[in-house]
Amino acid sequence: MSDSGHEARRQMQDALANLPWIQRETFRLHAIDGYSYAEIAFLMRTNVRAVEQQMARAIYKLAKQMEGRPLSWWERWF
Repeated sequence: MSDSGHEARRQMQDALANLPWIQRETFRLHAIDGYSYAEIAFLMRTNVRAVEQQMARAIYKLAKQMEGRPLSWWERWF
């Protein structure tokens, strides 16, 4: 893997580590493990709409951090 690939991987790991637990797990289950929203909702004992909201928040925060912009203090809590 090239240096830029290692840097991107490290940056993604750091960005994931900055997410609240529920968003990190929701993102991991869907994007990495391939679970559907319905399956995630069942595992987390919630509904599909809540999973959609957590994914939207996770994607927003990850995209912002991958662009090199830090999260505001309040963004870390929602």
